[in-house]
Formats: sequence, C-alpha cells, structure tokens
Amino acid sequence: MSSIQKSGTFTLGSHTVKRLGYGAMQLAGPHVFGPPRDRDAALAVLREAVSSGVDHIDTCDYYGPHVTNQIIREALSPYPKDLVLVTKIGARRGSDASWLPANSPTELEQAVHDNLRNLGLEVLDVVNLRIMFGMGPTEGSIEAQLTALAELQRKGLVRHIGLSNVTPAQIEEGRRICKIVCLQNQYNLAHRDDDALIDQLAREGTAYVPFFPLGGFSPLQSSTLSRVAERLGATPMQVALAWLLRRSPNILLIPGTSSVGHLRENLAAAELELSAEVLQELEGVAKAA
Repeated sequence: MSSIQKSGTFTLGSHTVKRLGYGAMQLAGPHVFGPPRDRDAALAVLREAVSSGVDHIDTCDYYGPHVTNQIIREALSPYPKDLVLVTKIGARRGSDASWLPANSPTELEQAVHDNLRNLGLEVLDVVNLRIMFGMGPTEGSIEAQLTALAELQRKGLVRHIGLSNVTPAQIEEGRRICKIVCLQNQYNLAHRDDDALIDQLAREGTAYVPFFPLGGFSPLQSSTLSRVAERLGATPMQVALAWLLRRSPNILLIPGTSSVGHLRENLAAAELELSAEVLQELEGVAKAA
C-alpha cells in the first residue's frame, strides 16, 4: 500500500477520494500574486502529486489571479478521470495584491466562467462559495450569494457546492437552498474553533476541509509539536497532518507547497502512527494557543 492510500478515503461530491490531497495556492508568486518564480517547478509539483496518488486538488482563479489554474491546466490536462478539481469563488484580487469580496451575482457568474476557461473544463466538479463578511466566519445571511451559485449549478456549470469561511448558522441556511457537500474553514492543531462542527458534519457524512492545516502564512510553532516530532523521527508538519487525519474520518487535507521534496514529506504523513499518549500530549498545543 502506498503512503497516500494509508490516509483512507471519504466522499467528496460524487467521488470517493483519498483523504490526503493537495492545495494549489502556493503555485502562484509571492503573496499568491503574479507568476511563480519557477514555473517548471510548479508544473513538477502538480505532476508528482497526481503520480503519487493525489486525486483531489484545491484551487481557485483568484490565486494569481488566473495563474494557478493556468498552471494546473498546463501540467495535468487532459485530466485523469478520477481527479477532482475543487475551486472557490467569492473574492478577487486588488492591483495591490489585496483580497477583496466579489459576491454579487454577476461577479460570481464571472468567477465560475473564469475557472472554467482557465482550467479548460466544461463543468466544475466542486465550487466552494467563500464568504468574505470578515477575516474569519462572520454571521450574516448568505442567501443571495448561494442562490446565485445554485442557479449556475442548475445551468449545468457546477456539479456540487460547498461553503468556505462560514458559521454553523450559515451552513443551515445554505442547506435550505441546495445540497452542501463540503465545508472549508480554518482549522489545525492549534486553531480548533470548529471542533464541535467537525463532529456534527462527520455524523452527517459531510466532508470538512481545513484550510491552513499547517498554520498558513504563519506556520505552526510549538515546543510540544517539535518535541513529539523529534521523538517520532518526523517533521513537526508531518505530525500536524497526521493529527488531522486522526482527528475525524471526514477531514480531507489539502496541504500546499511549491516543492516536490516538501510534497513528498506531506504525503508521507499518512504513514505516521500516533499513539494515544502522543495524541493526549498534542492536546496541549491547542490549550497553549
């Protein structure tokens, strides 16, 4: 059995995917803006991921903007039949690389067409509606935005819909409009606001996809994590990923990197065994945070 197969599987839309996938955000330039420093390296990472068994990739057209999706198309098209490309809409990039809301019906429709064009697809497998009411999940009705996306689904441009950066109340509101196949919020070993939500979604059979699983722009730093990793002969990030795989069976991981070597390290996390004692020790990371 290969490393990635040991991560297990879970349902994402109409596919059953391995729980360890790949996030494409780091394929763009610095600050996720403009072209990468090394385009050939970006292409190599994507091809290595798929050849290693990765069957779901998280992306969006405002990475770059447009750059990441264009690289994915160059590297992987024609796409393997079992590869699920998950994208997101609801934001855009300013000329200064800022992240801005873009959630009017017109902007959402344009974003879907941008993703289709740059990925070279006729229909998007899964589209996450990213809510930009605040930096983190912020209460407020998402009916108008989700209704617009559901209409694009009815037109056949989108197969499945997910939500990103939302509260439990917004998930319930969303479910009254359309089926929600996945939820994507910030979550990792130190940032655990969604503990109860993850357990609820697991009971319901809905995928939870943590963004910033390794801390994002500020990587996880913990003396406890480093101590455990050294004892296990692993890297701290491998331990953090292995912990997420153990946390709940509905968690799908999308760690990102622009390095083939780092990609291989991430995928090897599926082989890392964490004892009950280690899991208890790692609970202290969240408490310290």
